[in-house]
Amino acid sequence: MALQVGDIAPDFTAFVRPNEPVSLRDFAGQPVVLLFFPLAFSSVCTQEICGVAEDYGIYERLGAQVLGISVDSPYVNQKFAEACNAPFPVLSDFNREATAAYGVLREELNGLRGVSERAAFVVGRDGRIVYAWVSADPELLPRFREIQEALRRA
Repeated sequence: MALQVGDIAPDFTAFVRPNEPVSLRDFAGQPVVLLFFPLAFSSVCTQEICGVAEDYGIYERLGAQVLGISVDSPYVNQKFAEACNAPFPVLSDFNREATAAYGVLREELNGLRGVSERAAFVVGRDGRIVYAWVSADPELLPRFREIQEALRRA
């Protein structure tokens, strides 16, 4: 089951590049947007990450750190981040530790096992989840206005 508003956000370590770990604790005291997405370079995932990259100034003004997270390899995610001009880390959760900890590990998607649901969490300055959205439909985009509103309260 996915984490809910009020839950303490589990710390995790994922990789922006091989041997370049990033942990949630690196952003302690700052609101963080976690965007779990199924697969880099798929159409909806590209729309999501490229769209957030285009609107990144909004997140900066709200004092937030955005982290994209997928189970793709760090090599794939690095190229994906470059293709989307993402000014934020797109992390590889190749070992599926963050995806499992947040309760968004999907058993199967179109014959592929172990990808994440499309999900968005906002972690407040106090380390608690202040916004949680999870969709079993990989074609749905997160509700970005709701995420931004949650950041204003974080």
